[in-house]
Amino acid sequence: MSAVAAAPPLQTQPRAAQLARWAVSDALLMTRRNLLVWLRVPAYIVFTIVQPVIFVLLFRYVFGGAITVRGARYVDFLMPGIFAQTVTFGSMNTAIGLATDLNSGLIERFRSLPMARSAVLAGRTAADLVRNVFVVFLMAAVGFAVGFRVHTNVFAFLAGVVLIVLFGYAFSWIFAAVGLAVGDPETAQAAAFPVMAPIVFASSAFVPVSSMPGWLQPFARHQPLSVTTTAVRSLMMGGPTASNVLQALAWIVAIVAIAAPLAVRHYRRTA
Repeated sequence: MSAVAAAPPLQTQPRAAQLARWAVSDALLMTRRNLLVWLRVPAYIVFTIVQPVIFVLLFRYVFGGAITVRGARYVDFLMPGIFAQTVTFGSMNTAIGLATDLNSGLIERFRSLPMARSAVLAGRTAADLVRNVFVVFLMAAVGFAVGFRVHTNVFAFLAGVVLIVLFGYAFSWIFAAVGLAVGDPETAQAAAFPVMAPIVFASSAFVPVSSMPGWLQPFARHQPLSVTTTAVRSLMMGGPTASNVLQALAWIVAIVAIAAPLAVRHYRRTA
C-alpha cells in the first residue's frame, strides 16, 4: 500500500512578504503623486519657500531685540523653536490635502484601484515628511545667513534635523485624522488651528518658559513641542542631550501610536 504524500504547508510568509512589498510600492507611488502635485503648482512652491523665510526674519529682527535669553544669543535659542513651529504649521497641509481628496471623490477612485488601502495615508504623510526635510534645511540656511550658529558639531545638527522632521511626521498623523474626520478643506483648516495654537505659542519655542505665568509653566514645559525644541537645542547648542532626546522620541512614538489608528479608523469609515 503506497503512502499518500502529505500536502505541502501553505507558504504564508512569502505571501505576507509579497503583500508588504506591494503596500510599500503603493505607498511610494502615492508619495510621488503628492510630491508631483505640489511641484506642478508654482504658487505652492513659492509660498512653501517664502513663509519659513518670513518667520525667520520676523522673529530674528522684530522680536529678537526685545527678548533676552540667559547664557545664549537669542538667534541660537530661536532657530530650533522656529524649526518646530514650521513643521507643526506645515502638518496642517495633511488635513487640508486629505479633506480635499475626500471631498472631490478622489479617495473613492483610489479605492476602486487594485492598491493597498494603507497607501493613501502613508503616501500623504511620507510626502509631508519629504517636504519638511526641504523646508528645515532651507530655514537653516536662512538662519545661518542671519547669525545662527551650531555650537556642537555637524552630526549633532543633523540629529536635530532628524528629530524635528520626525516630530512633523508625528503631527501629520494628527491632522490626517482631523482632515478625514471633517471631510471639508475649509473646515479642516479651521479645525486645525485650535489644535496648533496652544501647542505652538504656549511653548518654549520663542521665549523661555520661566518668563510665563506660574500656572502656565507646567504645561508649557512638558508639552511635546517644548520637549522636542529643548532636545534640538541641546543637540545644536550643547547641554544635557540624552534625556531630552529620549523624552522627545517618547512623545513622537506616543503621538503616532495614538493618531495613526485614529486616522485609519476615520479612513475606513469613509468607505
